[in-house]
Amino acid sequence: MKPVLKILLRFVGIYLVLILLYQLYLNKFDNFIVDPFSRLVGEQANWLQNSCGFQSNLQDGIGDEGIRFIVRGNYLSRMVEGCNAVSVMILFVAFILAFYKGFKTILFVLGGLVVLHIMNFVRIACLNMVLADFPQYGKMFHDYIFPAIIYGTVIILWIVWIKFFALKEDHETN
Repeated sequence: MKPVLKILLRFVGIYLVLILLYQLYLNKFDNFIVDPFSRLVGEQANWLQNSCGFQSNLQDGIGDEGIRFIVRGNYLSRMVEGCNAVSVMILFVAFILAFYKGFKTILFVLGGLVVLHIMNFVRIACLNMVLADFPQYGKMFHDYIFPAIIYGTVIILWIVWIKFFALKEDHETN
């Protein structure tokens, strides 16, 4: 089998398995406002907002509304499951694992997931800060600027992986 086809099939297989596992995880929390990981991301964004002087707290929404961010006493935004960046992380992991290179692959995946997680809750906190002080730019930041930053980070991590790890020959001595 050609190497490119092998990598492509590995990527698709890993991606589908991870998406299925994530959906099974979400199904366990169907009757919750949000799943525990999404709540964690919301709490971390809320912590960062407070640390930056944007007095805020979280409030459970109604039905499938998700978690509400109350900033300076005003309902500013809401966070739903899709805001937790897990789908972006799954895409990242599938790509890296498709080019598996031993234990360093696992280390790179773990490091990349930490970077993406931090970027994501910082993104959410920054979006709330923009909405609090410059609401006229909220849609632009939500729809264009912050997605470009998070997907740009994924692409940079992919390039680093390919250039410095996946295409390097392993020179192990026997």
